[in-house]
Amino acid sequence: MVDESSLKYWRDAGHVARRAIEAMRDEITPGKSWDEVIKSAERFIKRNGGNAAFPCTLAVNELAAHYTTDHSAIAPEGWEREMIFEKGDLVKLDIGVHINGHIGDNALTIEVGNSANHTEQIKAAKESRDAAVEMLHPGTPWYKVGAAAAQPSLDAGFQPIRNLCGHQLKPWELHAGISVPSYACGPDNPGFKGTVEEGCVYAIEPFNTTGSSGLIKNIGTHNSSNIYRVTGKVSWRKALARKQLKPLGAQLARTLEDRYATLPFAERWAFPMLEKPFPDTDEVSRQSKWNALVKKLISIRFLETYHALACHDSGLIGQFEHTVLITEGGPEILTVE
Repeated sequence: MVDESSLKYWRDAGHVARRAIEAMRDEITPGKSWDEVIKSAERFIKRNGGNAAFPCTLAVNELAAHYTTDHSAIAPEGWEREMIFEKGDLVKLDIGVHINGHIGDNALTIEVGNSANHTEQIKAAKESRDAAVEMLHPGTPWYKVGAAAAQPSLDAGFQPIRNLCGHQLKPWELHAGISVPSYACGPDNPGFKGTVEEGCVYAIEPFNTTGSSGLIKNIGTHNSSNIYRVTGKVSWRKALARKQLKPLGAQLARTLEDRYATLPFAERWAFPMLEKPFPDTDEVSRQSKWNALVKKLISIRFLETYHALACHDSGLIGQFEHTVLITEGGPEILTVE
């Protein structure tokens, strides 16, 4: 539940997140690289008094979510072009900001070069988000929110994605237990029981697709997103005492926890940590050491990682997102300028 003392943090994080995403809208132009836009967004957040709640992510065309560039700017598995925007690309940009752990999470979809090939899909995705937000009154069953989110996309001839959900937000928790449906899941679906609760904060983010399956799939290896998160379930101190970690591994684990708490972080943010303990190693050796460290930290459940996601049947994906506080009178959108 949001109390008055933290409300300013929630609102300020939402404002910065919105300003960042609107600023980046103008940077997604033909010839610009994905990496340039991602890093520009993260710099904007810092300059405007926020911290990235997760790495800025980009998803182009059939890619859906959970991809940020690594320190070498290697493309997602299966992506056969350069990571350069081309006219007609359908781009999802997802930006999260935290202030003292309070998170503003928002996303939008644009078409590169305004060639008007995807106008109806973009319009439907935005209307889906707005229809879901309008339903966010205390006591509304979640299945009704999902049905409202689905309808604009269905009416326009697109399929809502059924296996990506919105989520509750809490301080320092990006996914805080409650999942928000974006399709007509029905009143008996065990995954979406309960109702909208006053005083809670939710990220509302329906996706749609030109494909017929209405599903997304994992792509690449388990860490294909280049995004990691400290789980908060394992103590690096205990892991060191049990000899699950060597002293250097424990020190690096501690640094990750101190820097990012339990919010997601990018490989490219953390990789430079290895420069100090291994100043004379080359890129290949340093990459090998990073891979070994990550493998060990995942094996002891100190870290978790994510797959990048794409449409199951290669349809084009659209998405819009707002962060919303539920008040007695209904929804207050926090991701506004």
